[in-house]
Amino acid sequence: MKFELIIDSKPNEVVIALLKNDLLIELHKEKRDNNYSVGDILLGRIKKIIPGLNAAFVDVGHEKDGFLHYLDLGPQINSYNKYTQKCFDKKLNTSSLKNFKKEKDIDKDGKISDIIKQNQKVLVQITKEPISTKGPRLTGEISLAGRYMVLIPFSNRVSVSQKISTSSEKNRLKKLITSIRPEGFGVIIRTVAENKKVAELDKDLKNLYKKWQLVTKKLKVAKAKETILSEINRSAAIVRDLLNSKFNNIYVNEKDLHNELKEYLSSFSPEQEKIVKLYKGKSPIFQKFNITKQIKSSFGKNVTIKNGTYLVIEHTEAMHVIDVNSGKKVDSKKNQEANALSVNLEAAEEIARQLRLRDMGGIIIIDFIDLQTETNKRTLFQKMKEFMQDDKAKHHVLPPTKFGLIQITRQRVRPVMHIDTQENCPVCNGNPLCNKKGKIESSLQLIDKIENKVLELTKEIKGEIKIATHPFICSHINKGWFFNSIRSKWQRKYSRKITVSSDDRLHLLQYSVLKN
Repeated sequence: MKFELIIDSKPNEVVIALLKNDLLIELHKEKRDNNYSVGDILLGRIKKIIPGLNAAFVDVGHEKDGFLHYLDLGPQINSYNKYTQKCFDKKLNTSSLKNFKKEKDIDKDGKISDIIKQNQKVLVQITKEPISTKGPRLTGEISLAGRYMVLIPFSNRVSVSQKISTSSEKNRLKKLITSIRPEGFGVIIRTVAENKKVAELDKDLKNLYKKWQLVTKKLKVAKAKETILSEINRSAAIVRDLLNSKFNNIYVNEKDLHNELKEYLSSFSPEQEKIVKLYKGKSPIFQKFNITKQIKSSFGKNVTIKNGTYLVIEHTEAMHVIDVNSGKKVDSKKNQEANALSVNLEAAEEIARQLRLRDMGGIIIIDFIDLQTETNKRTLFQKMKEFMQDDKAKHHVLPPTKFGLIQITRQRVRPVMHIDTQENCPVCNGNPLCNKKGKIESSLQLIDKIENKVLELTKEIKGEIKIATHPFICSHINKGWFFNSIRSKWQRKYSRKITVSSDDRLHLLQYSVLKN
């Protein structure tokens, strides 16, 4: 299995694509001027307390105030407030919590107005970026994420990722980290820590403690709405969270970012530093790795899978709705139930990919093709859960309802990825009054659509296949030497004579099948 990270650095943003066996499975965009990223630690000021919601709005400098619920304060919020105040008063000479007297944990059913007051300065961390009309979601329980573990101040608990399979390895890691962790800090051991040596884990732990020292130092001179500690850039964060021995290459098209990633990798995985490569090709990096085409085919309202099966994806403010359609996919050797199950399983795999790709969060409702037997319904449910296993975001898949709907809740930490896959019509130059309303589907997908039509026709027509297209498209398909043209490749692939002729009556993206 091959994993590659392709990073397209632009003046205003960095776009990051994760490929699995050359298939696009994740896409991330990071604005260069993004001041509010998940993981950032800020000094906020309580602007307004809402007793009815048991929450507060916090001014962190964003145009929309951050939202802090009582349950997100964390049990040790009083210790954080005490520590923060001591920093303001310059009564702390060390970042160590060894001799710091912690306050009692707050009650789970308490009131936020008893814990914090209006205009009070509080140390908070962003858990969800600003989305639509909402400000960032905040927590009062600070965590510092590293490569192999997460450091949690004012905690004594050491926990191990459930994805680490063997109990002996879990026990080894727990005993090891318990013996080397700073007193007064809890630790969550990540999956990638499995089988790692003491020196690597100790180095990561010391780096996280240095971050806490920096937080303490900045708090002594910080003013409200200031960023105390910024999360590393998105490129490095993805490398930190996803990188494993399966990664083959990381390609980046900017020298400074290339050097930054190499330096970052050298700090915790020197043996993999060589996989970071600077792309120097003349064509755009996403075009070189066939990512642009995959983006155009994956982000529209309709997503074609194969053999005519397609999804219709609708985004609303409240939820996301996905409808599964079989199209023309029918196997005459199977009955209706078997065909429905086959289509649903293909759709389930693509839906799991789409959720990661678009970073869809919140409630997702999927309308699969109706299944009659309970056995098939259970099979679909189990497969849907299996396809979702590689998704790093917290999620929960519910069994099918009596109407055949499957509901998924998925953690939302960033705005859902929206990409306009339509282009201005070259015939009317984007005039909204023309019959195409000034927009056409991506021209990059046209050749694939025509080839899919050819594939369908090979099952329906025994002899020569004739297709008419716009003259420009006809020229593109037929151009080149006989063995190099797109048409000749189709002929060899499908073992059928194929003729593509021009018809200037057709729109640029139209094509038709000619009868013999």
